[in-house]
Amino acid sequence: MGKRLKESYFLAVRIALLLCFSLYGLTYRMEEAEASVTMLLLLALFIGVISLKELFNDWKKGAFLLLGTAFTCVILAIGGNAYFLLTYFMAYEVLSYLKERFDVAPFWYFLPLVLTLQPSPLETLAKCLLLVLTMICYFQHDFIVQTYRRQTMEDTMLEQRLKKDMYQKEFETKAQLQRNMLKAENQILEDRASLSQTLHDKLGHGINGSIYQLEAIKLLMKKDPEKAGTMTQAVIDQLRVSMDEIRGILRKERPEKKELALLQLYKLCEDCNQKGVEATLETEGDASLVPEGAWEILLDNAFEAVTNAMKYAKCKKIEMRIVVMNQMIRCSISDDGKGCSEIKEGMGIAGMRRRVREAGGTISFETYPGFTVNMLLPF
Repeated sequence: MGKRLKESYFLAVRIALLLCFSLYGLTYRMEEAEASVTMLLLLALFIGVISLKELFNDWKKGAFLLLGTAFTCVILAIGGNAYFLLTYFMAYEVLSYLKERFDVAPFWYFLPLVLTLQPSPLETLAKCLLLVLTMICYFQHDFIVQTYRRQTMEDTMLEQRLKKDMYQKEFETKAQLQRNMLKAENQILEDRASLSQTLHDKLGHGINGSIYQLEAIKLLMKKDPEKAGTMTQAVIDQLRVSMDEIRGILRKERPEKKELALLQLYKLCEDCNQKGVEATLETEGDASLVPEGAWEILLDNAFEAVTNAMKYAKCKKIEMRIVVMNQMIRCSISDDGKGCSEIKEGMGIAGMRRRVREAGGTISFETYPGFTVNMLLPF
């Protein structure tokens, strides 16, 4: 009820003005004993037209406005100058309609002042006061209230767009995290399959041959010790070659530290998500420029920060952001938990400080709202 009253308050004000102006004419004519049923009917129809006008927009509203103007002329023709106040009302109704359609300038609202020259039973001062009162009502609504409403509506629409963009960004971030996790898991499986196939192809036959030779040596040790010794040396040489091949394969197949670190960070986010805490990882810049030592520090400190957040922060969200700049890498890990008034530096935070300082970097902590670890490392 209160909301509907706020939305239609101006209609109530206009109807009140219309009733007052109509009652003045009726009262004046009653004093002259000239009020009639016809006039009452015309005024009732006029008020109905003005009220129905608000149900329509565009040309239909303009049509009702023309009809109301016609009723005004008829009422003035029949009732005389006693109903002159209705011209004030209709003048501002027309201006309000034009303001809505064509955004007329404010000075047009002073134009109806010429109507004070119209012959009427009231003195000029009283007519001016009534006209100014009517102008203030319409001017306030059309230029102040309506402007405020439009601004409020624009702000609401902007807020809705921002919320939509935020939800879309959150959805895209989650989708990207899922894609990265799937890619990381597929990469791990492919690396395992590739390593297994390589070991089988290059080492399987050699090791099987060595096993067969050792079985033969076991049989020859008593019958022909000399030949058994020769075969043993051959097996040893073969196994040495196989060990060299294993080292070469592992060096070749070993993923870069950057790839391992990112895979572990994505896996860390996935573990948090499975435990009910939304975790995201965002990277920016060329990660291949960062040396292995910096990745080790970031990875160790990230695990420490996330572990503390899961244990103590009572958070619902953890955000990790890594930005590779010119000769510097910046990493921030933040949560939306309860934060703390002061940092009690235990072994975990002390270890984080030590690792960063040994690399020539800086580390800082923000304790409210939530808890944030900021690291800056040179490379």
